[in-house]
Amino acid sequence: MAYDTNQSKVTQEEFEYSREMIGKLANYFENVVVGQKNLETSLLTAILADGHVLIESVPGLAKTTAAKTIADAVDGKFSRIQCTPDLLPGDIIGTQVYNRQTSQFDTVLGPVFANFVLLDEVNRSSAKTQSAMLEAMQEHQVTIGTQTYNMPEDVFIVIATQNPIEQEGTYPLSEAQTDRFMIKEVISYPIAADEVEILNRIENHSFEKRPAVMTIADIDRLQDITDKVYADESIKWYISAIVTATRGPARLLGEKTAGYVKMGASPRASIAFLKTAKATALLNGRTYVVPDDVKRMARSVLRHRIALNYSAIADKVTVEMIIDGITGALKAP
Repeated sequence: MAYDTNQSKVTQEEFEYSREMIGKLANYFENVVVGQKNLETSLLTAILADGHVLIESVPGLAKTTAAKTIADAVDGKFSRIQCTPDLLPGDIIGTQVYNRQTSQFDTVLGPVFANFVLLDEVNRSSAKTQSAMLEAMQEHQVTIGTQTYNMPEDVFIVIATQNPIEQEGTYPLSEAQTDRFMIKEVISYPIAADEVEILNRIENHSFEKRPAVMTIADIDRLQDITDKVYADESIKWYISAIVTATRGPARLLGEKTAGYVKMGASPRASIAFLKTAKATALLNGRTYVVPDDVKRMARSVLRHRIALNYSAIADKVTVEMIIDGITGALKAP
C-alpha cells in the first residue's frame, strides 16, 4: 500500500540531526565492539524507543562491554550491578542509614540511579531482589521507607543479562518481570573473522575508552524525534493482529502447533511493537513505519512474552518458530 509520508511530524532538520547522531553512535559502538550487529541494533532501538533490554547469551560475548560503550558514547552515568543470590533490594535501590550525629536516618540512593543500569546475570538474584527493579523500570521511581524518589528524568535504560546455560543457583524471571523489558535479544558466538579482529584489537590496545560523541540531551531529543515518526492506522492494525494471534494461534498455525502455546503476549507487546517499529524506521532512514519494520522486530518483542508448554520442549519447538509462523501467515498491509 502507499504511505502518506507527509503526515510525519518529523521536520527535515530533525531528520538530518537524527541521521547524524545515529551515525555517530553506531560508529562509536562498532569501534569498540566487534561484530554483534544484532546486539548493536537492539541497543540502538532501545535507546531511541526509550525501553529496557534483556540480553541472553553465554558468558564472554561483550554484553557488559556493549552496555558500557553506549554509556560512554553519550557521556551518561553508568552503573553495573553484579547480581548474586545474596544481593538485597536495598543494594540496588538504596536504603536508610542511621546518622549518629543527627540522630536521624539518612537516605543513601543505590546504583540504580543512573542513565544506564547493567543488571549482570539478573537471574542469579532472588525473586525479591528482582522485583525491586519493577517499580524503577515501569514507573521510573523507587520507594525507600516512606519516600518516593524519581529516576533520572532524561534517560533511564536498564540492560539486563542472563546466562541460559547455567541453571543451578538461579531464579528465572517471572512473566510479569520479563514483560517489563521492551525487547529481548539472544546473541551467539562471533564468526572466525570477528574473533581474529578481537585479538588484533587486544594486541593493539584498541579497546581504551574514547571521548563521548554526544550527550544525554542528544538522546533525549532523539527519543522525542522517534515519537514523531508516522505510523499509519493500518500498521497499528497489523501490530494488533500479530499480538492477538499469539493468544489464539490455532486459526493461523493449526490446532497442533497452537497447542504448544501456553500463554500469549500482553498489550505491552503492542506498545513495544509500535515504539520499536518507529525506532527501526528512523534507523533505516525513514520518518514513517512500513510493515517490514514491524516484522523485523517480531522476535525481539515477542520471544520473552510467549510461553510454551513442556510438549514444545519435548518436540523441540522454539518460540521463534511460533513467531515466524504467525508473521508468515498474516498478510501485511
